[in-house]
Amino acid sequence: MKKILYNVIILLIICLNQNALAEPEENDFGIVNAWYNGQEATVKNIYLDVNEQAELKVEIIPKKDCDIYVKISNPMVTEAYRIKSGPSEYDSYFSKKNVKAHENLTFFWIIEPTGDWTNGNAPINVRVSFAERDIQMPIEFTIANPYILDEHYSGPAPTRTAADPSSTDQPPSQGSPGFGVAGTLLGIALVVMARRN
Repeated sequence: MKKILYNVIILLIICLNQNALAEPEENDFGIVNAWYNGQEATVKNIYLDVNEQAELKVEIIPKKDCDIYVKISNPMVTEAYRIKSGPSEYDSYFSKKNVKAHENLTFFWIIEPTGDWTNGNAPINVRVSFAERDIQMPIEFTIANPYILDEHYSGPAPTRTAADPSSTDQPPSQGSPGFGVAGTLLGIALVVMARRN
């Protein structure tokens, strides 16, 4: 009986730790982390309708004094997204010059699918280049990999705008997938223990 309970507790801990594995990307010049609708990158198993807006958040912490260049892009030839608001246009760099070491920079974009690419995945990437004199140290990774449906969105748009980064409005939480598994396992363990008593 104790062995079953012990195994269930170990399995529960493993399932809960799976949610904490997302780590920021890092190099000698800085650290970059990103979120898609409040979920830490890389977000998978999501669906977007054409014109459905999503929020991207990118946080950058340089380790050295440097210039920083940032762009939101996607590796496809077809332009799958447009930026509705944010510090840059789609697939174009914007720069922040003379950033001090350990200064925390946070940027927001609202993007939406254009409809030029549907019924398939279209990754959303961020590329951050840290530049010091003639040295550039880039970090690039996928924030999210949504599947774009061939349907037009008719729901509400996100309330945060890039002009108001202090806004605390958050999109509705979709929960953590590990908690459902953990709850199920805990419920099974309790039923087994109750039957044995």
